[in-house]
Amino acid sequence: MRLYEIKDDENVRSVGTLIYYEKAGAFIIELQEYLDEWTAPLLFTKYVKDGIYTIPRDISFLWVRERIVPESRQNIGSILSRHRLKAYDEMKFLEISNGRCSQDSMYIKRIGEMPAYVSERVSKNLTDCIPLDDHILLCFFAEGTVKKVSLGKLTSVKDIDKLLRNEDLYLSCTIGPGGYSATFNDSIDILASLLYTAAESIPFCASDFITFAQRGLTDTTESCGILECSRQNLDYMLSRNQLRPVKNNVKGNLYLKGDVISKRW
Repeated sequence: MRLYEIKDDENVRSVGTLIYYEKAGAFIIELQEYLDEWTAPLLFTKYVKDGIYTIPRDISFLWVRERIVPESRQNIGSILSRHRLKAYDEMKFLEISNGRCSQDSMYIKRIGEMPAYVSERVSKNLTDCIPLDDHILLCFFAEGTVKKVSLGKLTSVKDIDKLLRNEDLYLSCTIGPGGYSATFNDSIDILASLLYTAAESIPFCASDFITFAQRGLTDTTESCGILECSRQNLDYMLSRNQLRPVKNNVKGNLYLKGDVISKRW
């Protein structure tokens, strides 16, 4: 994970933080809450007007793409060669230009620590998300809260009808990079902040626990498949305390699926 402060040269202020998850190639932008619809970057005006300061990854990615040389550029080959790049890489091009473009006075600066306002929001990100029966998501948040949310109530979410109609799509639910969203088939995202607000804290019942065990746990073989690594690589991660099993067995361990998936970022 890399962190960059987004700064406004003309108005001498911090606009927000750009978070880049290298393994997933995903971007998330966290805006400062003192911005309003007049001072926020134009692309984010709608979100700020609605009180949303965590920008979804597709819109964050669009902001990045607007500030760099497009992949479709006719002479992209010579540009890659000039910068000694073997392949097109959005983050490298953004770093080369420091995130500057001709449309505004913003730029990016690498930082080493997550700002306090971002850390506070991240505490309400997802650590796991399990699809239960009747289109109810069982959500585990970083702060330790466990909540249930019915997708049928999230009428404002784009493409929510697709999730309600397509069971396979619904069951593809996993957590997105950084736990910022519940994502379905890597094509439909529901922000963790929306789930946190819409969901209700709940006690577990027996059927929920069984469903969680079926869909929320993964064994050694499946974990290797998720991480695209060998058992030796997985053992190395265990020795470095990068992954912790919920149950040990000489023939293989059980892991929280969300914990395994998070190691792909």
